[in-house]
Amino acid sequence: MAVHDDVNGSIEKTSSGMDELPTFNVENLQSNMKVIYYSRTFLSIIGGAIAGILGLTGLTGFIFYFVVMAITSVALAAKARFSIHSYFDSWNRIIFDGFLGELMSFVLFWTFAYDIVHIF
Repeated sequence: MAVHDDVNGSIEKTSSGMDELPTFNVENLQSNMKVIYYSRTFLSIIGGAIAGILGLTGLTGFIFYFVVMAITSVALAAKARFSIHSYFDSWNRIIFDGFLGELMSFVLFWTFAYDIVHIF
């Protein structure tokens, strides 16, 4: 929006006809994405170890993973004070990015902890 002074000293706001697009600093956006990636990786490892120690097997273990990732998404949104568009370009970044990507880490630590506690 442009601001113009007229002869009387009053200020008028005029629109240039184009919608204002939100701008993002690329370095800050990449840093925020790294935080999501590291948080999901860490919590999938911890969640896998907890699922293995609790002795969860089959579908209950995978449900536990999705619950942990849902809690992670809510916690990241709460950390951003639910003002997602100030830190990310869309809600999909905070909800879905890395959601299935960390499944292998979860399964690795889930089976590792299960084997140590319940088999050996």
